[in-house]
Amino acid sequence: MLLDLYGETLTVKQRDYLNFYYNDDLSLSEIAENEGITRQGVRDAIKRAEALLFDMESKLKFSQKLEKFQKGLEDIVKYSDEINEYNLSHDLSREINDKTVKIKSIALSLTE
Repeated sequence: MLLDLYGETLTVKQRDYLNFYYNDDLSLSEIAENEGITRQGVRDAIKRAEALLFDMESKLKFSQKLEKFQKGLEDIVKYSDEINEYNLSHDLSREINDKTVKIKSIALSLTE
């Protein structure tokens, strides 16, 4: 997740190595062989890149904020459903039903 958030701050090589290692599930040896460097060189580059990503997150906290945002949207969808169900089961306002559907739709669109 940190790579998605802060990956553009890394060098192309650092980003590539992290992508190969975490997303493509290549071993350090496989990356080293493909890139024409030593296994230790790959390991060092990955460790430096990880340290940079963790440092960025400790300063900016985008990952934490994104998780809170996603949780909030999930709660909005859940409560919209609960309000809608209550409203429908008690034959209350069509307007409330329409508004809860719109609220849920907006929340779901923000998760895409």
